[in-house]
Amino acid sequence: MKARPTPETLAAVTAELQALFGNRAVTSEAVRQQHGHTLTVVPNQPPDIVVYPRDVDDCVAVMKLAARHGVPVVPFGTGTSLEGHVNAPYGGISVDTSLMKAIVAVHAEDLDVVVEPGVTRKQLNDYLRDMGLFFPIDPGADASIGGMASTRASGTNAVRYGTMKDNVIALEVVLPNGEVIETARRAKKSSAGYDLTHLFVGAEGTLGLITKITLKLHGIPEAISAAVCSFPTVKAAADTTIAAIQSGIPVARIELLDEVQVKAVNTYSKLSLPESPLLLLEFHGTDAGVAEQVERFRAIADDYGAGNFEWAVKPEDRSRLWQARHDSYWAALALRPGTKSQSSDVCVPLSRLADCIEETKRDIEATGLVAPIVGHVGDGNFHVLPLMDENDPEDVARVTAFMGRIVERALAMGGTCTGEHGVGQGKMKYLKAEHGGPALALMAALKQAVDPAGIMNPGKIIGA
Repeated sequence: MKARPTPETLAAVTAELQALFGNRAVTSEAVRQQHGHTLTVVPNQPPDIVVYPRDVDDCVAVMKLAARHGVPVVPFGTGTSLEGHVNAPYGGISVDTSLMKAIVAVHAEDLDVVVEPGVTRKQLNDYLRDMGLFFPIDPGADASIGGMASTRASGTNAVRYGTMKDNVIALEVVLPNGEVIETARRAKKSSAGYDLTHLFVGAEGTLGLITKITLKLHGIPEAISAAVCSFPTVKAAADTTIAAIQSGIPVARIELLDEVQVKAVNTYSKLSLPESPLLLLEFHGTDAGVAEQVERFRAIADDYGAGNFEWAVKPEDRSRLWQARHDSYWAALALRPGTKSQSSDVCVPLSRLADCIEETKRDIEATGLVAPIVGHVGDGNFHVLPLMDENDPEDVARVTAFMGRIVERALAMGGTCTGEHGVGQGKMKYLKAEHGGPALALMAALKQAVDPAGIMNPGKIIGA
């Protein structure tokens, strides 16, 4: 078990950081609490000090100091992750990258951009809009690009544009010893050595501190059309999704909300959607291409008993619809006031999606839970949001057991314990069942090789 820094070590580190960073090195309890985990039911474990670097040189100074004293370093973006990634179970330094918000270079002709880690996805797309470009990864929250790379984030556009692993070209990373590396060049492909970029994408800050990210960009589509389509059952909606993807329709977004989540969204976002399972859809392309996609999808949906389509073509109408989808977490909490949600996220092969969701719905009913379902179902990824009273041990035990069954069900169907939330602290216990002992040992060996002192975000993925 890794030990927390001694009071003497912390005093020395705090004094050095305050000398280097002045009022950008903060020890107030309120700020430290904000930099521990604050979402869902993972307990808050605050760091001992929060530092706000302005550039890579500041990050190097922090890492060298931390390495010299053997003090943990926890990277922090916007704190929107759901599995305890930003907690500091062994104390130490939280490195908040919110001041590192430069958009360093846009290479429009190459369809790429270089940004610092504190840039958020909305900030980036606002900057790119007048150039006719956009960055497609949309996890819902206005997350930082550094955090999205660290957790291998995904979101509503992943079915067409992929996840962060598909859209990160290169990284600049400060290693635990303070050295700075570039994992790749801007070339669209390379076979020069190990793929270091994707070693750090999804490493959740356990191997180094990301200080620059080179991303793929896309042209803003000529035509965008969004739609709502209701179904008699969740299975019908899921089967429609499977058939549409297998037929090759290039849907940009295809999101499932079950009837419980639709009711929550209607109340929270003041909408009037039919309170039955539904798909939220978006099609990108030319006017003719979008029209063709829509007609092909409509024909498939009709075969599964779909209700009428409701269209949202105006940008403001589309924005309202997708904002309601992104607010589904907060909407769900209002279904049972005073409770918290233990958000789950699993992903299965597309052919097993309907089976997995249907079995999960039966489990929810049998267990007596209030647990809405939402999903990026175009790639087999869905979320369950069971609501529970943290002060009721029976309620906690019931939800905990249910969450374990969701993962077991996904793994039995060839899926994963997390499609996009990441491992953090919350899902470490499932990794052996998913990957096996030898694979976990290899992960531990990589961690040991890069971070022999174990100072980078300890207690995450493979433990201390």
